[in-house]
Amino acid sequence: MTVLAIALALLGACFFAGSVSLQHDAVRAQRNGAVRLTRLARSRTWQAGALLGVAGTGLHLTALSLAPLAIVQPLGVLSLVLTVLAGRATATRRVRIAALAVCIGVGGFVLVSASGGSASPDVTTGAVVLAVLAGPVVAAAGLSCRGRGRCAGLAAAAAVLFGLGSAVLRAAALELSTVVTAAGFALGGAALLAAGGWLLQQAHAAGPTAVVVGATTVLDPLTAVTADQLLYGETPHLVPAMAVARLVLALLAVTGVLVLAGSLSDPPELDKEPLMADPLPPAGLRILLGADTFPPDINGAAHFTARLAHGLAGLGHDVHVLRPRPRADATDHGPLTVHDAPSLGTPFHPTFRIGRPGVGRAAEELLDRIRPDVVHVQSHFAVGRALLAAARRRGVPTVATNHFMPENLLGYVRLPSAVREALIRFAWRDLVRVYRGADTITTPTPRAADLLARNGIGRPVTVISCGVDLEHYAARATPSGGDAAVVFVGRLDAEKNVDELVRAVARVPRIRAEIVGDGSCRAALTELAAELGVADRVRFHGFVPDAELVRIYGRGQLFCMPGTAELQSLATMEAMAAGLPVVAADAMALPHLVHNGHNGYLYPPGDVAALAARLAELAGNEDRRAAMGAAGRQLVARHDLTRTLNRFETLYRPAAALQTAVADSGLEPARP
Repeated sequence: MTVLAIALALLGACFFAGSVSLQHDAVRAQRNGAVRLTRLARSRTWQAGALLGVAGTGLHLTALSLAPLAIVQPLGVLSLVLTVLAGRATATRRVRIAALAVCIGVGGFVLVSASGGSASPDVTTGAVVLAVLAGPVVAAAGLSCRGRGRCAGLAAAAAVLFGLGSAVLRAAALELSTVVTAAGFALGGAALLAAGGWLLQQAHAAGPTAVVVGATTVLDPLTAVTADQLLYGETPHLVPAMAVARLVLALLAVTGVLVLAGSLSDPPELDKEPLMADPLPPAGLRILLGADTFPPDINGAAHFTARLAHGLAGLGHDVHVLRPRPRADATDHGPLTVHDAPSLGTPFHPTFRIGRPGVGRAAEELLDRIRPDVVHVQSHFAVGRALLAAARRRGVPTVATNHFMPENLLGYVRLPSAVREALIRFAWRDLVRVYRGADTITTPTPRAADLLARNGIGRPVTVISCGVDLEHYAARATPSGGDAAVVFVGRLDAEKNVDELVRAVARVPRIRAEIVGDGSCRAALTELAAELGVADRVRFHGFVPDAELVRIYGRGQLFCMPGTAELQSLATMEAMAAGLPVVAADAMALPHLVHNGHNGYLYPPGDVAALAARLAELAGNEDRRAAMGAAGRQLVARHDLTRTLNRFETLYRPAAALQTAVADSGLEPARP
């Protein structure tokens, strides 16, 4: 049986070698050092490696059921030899000697152990439980490693989990007569192996193959054999000479492993080289934008950040963006350099992602690599706060722009009012605490600046409009006959109050709504339109490409914004640039854009009758629509994107010049 076990273990090592090679290639194909398991699962290379790994595991477990772990487990080291000889490194004389040393060391170790016989294993439930409970402690220790030691820490933790898992599965194989106990042991062992596999993927992404393979190859059998002997007493009966021989052979194998692991070092990756090779234009700055939401996300903050980034790049600046890594991104970012930080999905939105632990390290490394002249963050969440903190420690000038209102997230959550208000106050305090560390704070409207002041920012806030490209929306199509089209653009979420527009359409004959956007309320709004009998006059476009959005603005006769939590409303400015009169709720920053009776009308929020009356008035009066549309274009001209870009440049340049002067003087920068 021992001979069969050795044969199965050797075959399993062959499968493991193929698995390591394929999965390593798949993991390293993911850039920026973080692993997305959902994408890995879709990679055929990774899937093939996983299948080989499963097959190797099955063979290995079968071998464990036939022979002592001290004989079977060390044979796994041969997967490293096969990995090297399969072509992952040049077969130099040094490599060939190391491979031979591993084969002799492992083969001799197994033969000596097998010839010495073994004590009968004494499997107890307490010992197995102890091994399983050690797993989370080991995993936590590996995940806590940072910096240059992270790869080694993760690989070592993975190896220890593999060794413990093998020891537990050996116990399951020995307790097959007790089905329930064996199943419990098998489940515990599988959990340890699964955790080890996940850590191994993280290790592959965090550092070179040499560290990963070396650590796992040495520590896995060492842990397994140690656990087997300590927990189950399955120790070979060896005379002193055989024990010494076993030790010498083990050292020979370990030495060979370390040499072979060194031959697997990865070549330098281009994305890890300093990004300073291309000289900047004489007047250009290197600007790092921090965005917790960025295309392909579709929302106002993401849209503004992308437009700002492209505008700055068009002025000759070297623009970088740090964002949470999206699930998928087919967006053409043009001249921008977009860097992805580790991220997590959110349960409340299918595509929106947030930064996870590891964002801080990504921010630190990116700042050291590109050395920006200024950092400009767009939020106080994971990416924004990490960049602000890292830039502050390095004396890099910072600008922070606020697009956030806690009421947008919490105002409509079903919570007791006292709890909701407490959460809103906490959210404002958190924002203020983070933004106080910025050199300059901006916000898009006076109303938004007033909110910051009332919530304790305690510092001057610069008002800079988000801006709109006037010419982009200037073209007007010839309106088609039939019902007048009322356009809405935005998220279909509670604070947008789109139900008021649908109800108003039901009150006004010969008017239809063109609703662009998506969100949590779309299904309810669709049902409402059907219930009110206006499903044929309310069209839900969902998200549309920019070119189609421009066409929808051009075909419309007027624009409606019923939202009550707008810090500026890019969509309203776009509609004004397209020459549409606006009917908007008299709330938040909308009165800064809509001057009642001049370029549109304001109505009391929630007053559907008033909204319907204003829509009916404009729908039936083409001359008034034309006059108000022209007035809107004139008003929005002060929000021209060129002016916005120039305003931000006036913030960046003095800060960057001051940083250069301080660096040249050798003095520490003064921080607030």
